[in-house]
Amino acid sequence: MRSHLATYACDSVKSRGRLVAEPESPPRTPFARDRDRIIHSTAFRRLKHKTQVFVYHEGDHYRTRLTHSLEVSQIARSIARVLRVDEDLTEALALAHDLGHTPFGHAGERELDRLMKPYGGFDHNAQALRIVTRLERRYAGFDGLNLTWETLEGLVKHNGPLIDTQGHALGHYRETGLPRAIVEYSEAHDLELSSHASIEAQIAAISDDIAYNSHDVDDGLRAKLFSVIDLGDIPLVGPALAEVLRAYPDLDNARLVNETVRRVISAMVRDVVAESTARLKAQAPASAVAVRSALGPLVGFGRQMEENNRVLKSFLSNSMYKHPHVMGIMERAQRVIRDLFEAYMNDPKLLPRDWREDLAGDGETASARQVCDFIAGMTDRYALDQHKRLFDLDPLFR
Repeated sequence: MRSHLATYACDSVKSRGRLVAEPESPPRTPFARDRDRIIHSTAFRRLKHKTQVFVYHEGDHYRTRLTHSLEVSQIARSIARVLRVDEDLTEALALAHDLGHTPFGHAGERELDRLMKPYGGFDHNAQALRIVTRLERRYAGFDGLNLTWETLEGLVKHNGPLIDTQGHALGHYRETGLPRAIVEYSEAHDLELSSHASIEAQIAAISDDIAYNSHDVDDGLRAKLFSVIDLGDIPLVGPALAEVLRAYPDLDNARLVNETVRRVISAMVRDVVAESTARLKAQAPASAVAVRSALGPLVGFGRQMEENNRVLKSFLSNSMYKHPHVMGIMERAQRVIRDLFEAYMNDPKLLPRDWREDLAGDGETASARQVCDFIAGMTDRYALDQHKRLFDLDPLFR
């Protein structure tokens, strides 16, 4: 398969390796081995009961972090194949991209970040790095999963460089600075934070956008937060819907939605392939190193699709994420996170024994990070069970 790789792809034979040296595991490549370790991790299994938008009890057919990650992986692998880059690395990054998310989606993350502000804050990308380098405990020779440099780099930098060449934080880190977990790990295993990530990581990132937006349309309709008719004027979705109705005027609603979403995904994938092919042809990077030093990302939407995507995100934000039903659930979810954090900080003996043992003599900041790690790893269901156990309250989502 290596003979089919483009010059700008990451080559597993030329991998920069792992922090802790290990013998190879044929017939798997190092990147395939990374993917397998991610799939077998405890953190990956917990994604099946972590919220995408809807809390687990609201229905079995809504997307969770796990089903979303699998959908991202499918889209990413398809794009990687067309662009002739390493599919195993792309898949590993797609499967790992949500490992650091808290229970209750972005609401849980916002609340945990607020509570952790005096102790360095909370960031799901930094948490994903902590999970795969420290918190997973499966192997005798090291903590974490001991993933390759390329997988760790892509996990941290999939949305672009984190610092400029002078070391100043970029993007949403500009005001807060880089999370300590990223800084500390990069000091030991330089992730080159001022450069772009690989083509494979860029594909995983844009596949996340494609899956998130298109499938949230499906879930929003399923939850009746908006109706099919509301989508008529939304770029990309509206034309896809009209195309389905012309071809199948008597189609039942469930098939209508599925056919529309399928066309939306296909249109976005085609656009990414066309735009990325044009960028790669124009810049002609001769190696994966050249990709990292490029002036901008080499994978992306064309200008019109970028605008269509922005409008769709705005619609979903107003009609779904800010819907009174969703907002009400998430406000109560934030209370669960807050109550648990305060309880564990006030009385560490409430933590499970193996978590308490790691707290001895480490100071308040270390204790807060330990509590944060414990809560961030919870599923929605486990967080609600622990809240009921500690506070003897009926489930908040009944």
